[in-house]
Amino acid sequence: MDKVSLITFIFLLPIIGFCQEKFTVSGFIKEAESGEDLIGANVYIKELLQGTTTNQYGFFSITVASGQYHLVVSYLGYEDIVQEIDLSKNIRLSLPLKTKSITTSEVVVEAERQDKNVAGTQMGTIKLEIDQIKTLPAFLGEVDILKTIQMLPGVQSAGEGNSGFYVRGGGPDQNLILLDEAVVYNVSHLFGFFSVFNADAIKNMELIKGGMPANYGGRLASVLDISMKEGNAKKFEADGGLGLISSRLTLQGPIKKDVSSFVVSGRRTYLDIILTPMINSSPKLSAFKGTGYHFYDLTTKVNYRFSEKDRVFLSGYFGRDVFKYSQSESGFSVAIPWGNATSSLRWNHLFSDKLFMNTSLIFTDYKFSFEIIQNDFEMILFSGVRDFNSKVDFNYFPNVRHNFKFGASHIYHIFTPNSVSAKQGETVFETGDIIKQYAHEGALYVNDEFDWTDRIKLNLGLRYSIFSHVGPFTRYDKGEAGNTTTEIKYDANELIKSYQGPEPRASIRYQLNSKSSLKAAYTHNNQYIHLASLASTTLPTDIWVGASDKVKPQIG
Repeated sequence: MDKVSLITFIFLLPIIGFCQEKFTVSGFIKEAESGEDLIGANVYIKELLQGTTTNQYGFFSITVASGQYHLVVSYLGYEDIVQEIDLSKNIRLSLPLKTKSITTSEVVVEAERQDKNVAGTQMGTIKLEIDQIKTLPAFLGEVDILKTIQMLPGVQSAGEGNSGFYVRGGGPDQNLILLDEAVVYNVSHLFGFFSVFNADAIKNMELIKGGMPANYGGRLASVLDISMKEGNAKKFEADGGLGLISSRLTLQGPIKKDVSSFVVSGRRTYLDIILTPMINSSPKLSAFKGTGYHFYDLTTKVNYRFSEKDRVFLSGYFGRDVFKYSQSESGFSVAIPWGNATSSLRWNHLFSDKLFMNTSLIFTDYKFSFEIIQNDFEMILFSGVRDFNSKVDFNYFPNVRHNFKFGASHIYHIFTPNSVSAKQGETVFETGDIIKQYAHEGALYVNDEFDWTDRIKLNLGLRYSIFSHVGPFTRYDKGEAGNTTTEIKYDANELIKSYQGPEPRASIRYQLNSKSSLKAAYTHNNQYIHLASLASTTLPTDIWVGASDKVKPQIG
C-alpha cells in the first residue's frame, strides 16, 4: 500500500501544483516628492525572482500562487522598497519611491548593475530620463532632446546643428515621433537648430530603433515616444531659465492635492528683439532692415484621478515659428509662419487587477504658409496636414510570465499639399480649388511578451493595417501635350484606392548567463504617408502626402 500511495502522490503532484490558488498584487508606482507616475520601474517577488515593469502610466500586475512574499520595487536614482505581503487575496497598492540622498562627503559605491537590456527581448530600445539629458552640454542654453538622440549608436544627424535624424539608414519621415501619443510632423524650430520639445515639460522618452512591438505602426525606421510631465501633485513649483536667444518658464502644482495636478511650460526667443536695434543702427546691415524672426511654444497638461480605477489626462502643445521681412517704403512684406498644434485626451480604467485600459482621442495639426504682400496685392502659399485619431489599448497580465497587449486605432487624415490664393484689392484671382487629400488609416494589433523557459523569452505580435484614400477628390489625367484629357470626380467618402496587409513582429532572447544573451528580431511595417522634401534636411517647406492610386505605400 505504501508503494501505491507514493505512485499516486507522484501522479497527482502536478495537478495539485496547477490547481494551487493564485492571487494578484497590482498597483501604481509613483515618485514620493511629486506624485508623478514612474515608467519602467522594476517590481518583482523576491522569493520567486519573478516580476514585471510598470507601464506608461506606472501600473504593474503580478499573479503568483498564494503565500507570504517580499515585494521589491526598484528604480534608478530612487531608494528601493521592500514590502512584506500576504498574498491570500488580491492586493492593490500605491507605492511612493523616494529619491536617493547623499549626506556624507564621499561615498564609494560598489554594485553589480542589473542589465535590463540583457534580460529583455527589446533590440535597440533606449529609455532616457529628462534628468539624464539635462546633465549633457546645452547648445546656447537650450537642452535639446533630439540632439541627445543624435549621439546614440545607430542614429545619424540630418546635418550640422540640425535637429532632424536618420535611424539605421531610414529617412526623416520614417521616424514616428509621438508627444503624449500625438504625432508631431515638424520637430524643429529655427530651421532645424532647436527641437520643438521644451525639456522642462518632458518626463522621459523612449527610442525604439529595431524590433518595434505591434502596438506601434505607420513608420518603417523607428519610434520616439515622448511623455510629458503630469505636474507636481504635492506642492506648487516654478522654474525657468534665461538663455542667449530664448527664455522659458514652467509652473506646476496640485489642483487638488494627490488627486489632480497641472503643468504649464512656455518658451520664446528674443532674436527679433535683439537683432532689430543692431540692424537699424548699422549701415552695413541696411539690406536686412525690416527682418525679424522668433519662435514660441506652449506645453500644458492636466490630470484628474476620479477613483483608484479611473483617471483622465488632457495635454496639449502649440508652437509657431515666424519669419518676417518688410519694407515700408515700397509696401513690400513677407511672412512665413509654420508650426504644430496637438492635443490628447486620455482615460485610464482598471477593469480588474489584471486588465488595464487606455482610451485616447488625439488631434494633430501642422501648418506652413508663405505670405507676400506688395501694396494691395496679396498672395498666400500654404500646406499642411491634420489628423483626428481615436485609439484604445489594453494591457492584460494573466500571470507573471505573460504581458499581453491588444488594441485598435483609427486616424482620419486631411492632407493639404501646396495650394495658393491671391487677390488684389477686392479682386480675387482664380487659382483653382484648394487641393485636399482625405484618407482613413486603421489598425488592429495583438502582442504578447512571455517567458517560454527560464532562458528563452519571446515577444510575438501581429498588426493588421488598412489605408483608404477617399473623396471628395478630382483626378485629372493629362495628355502628351499637357492638356486635360479626362476628369474623374469622387464624392465624399467614396473609395479611390485602398491598401492593407498584415505586419508580423517577432523577437527572441536566449539568456546565456546573467551578463549576456543572444537576440534576434523580425519586423514588417507598412508606411502609408510620405514626406516630399526639396532638401536632405527637414524644412518647413516639406510636404506630407498620403498613399493613393498613383503613390504606393512604403514597405519594409
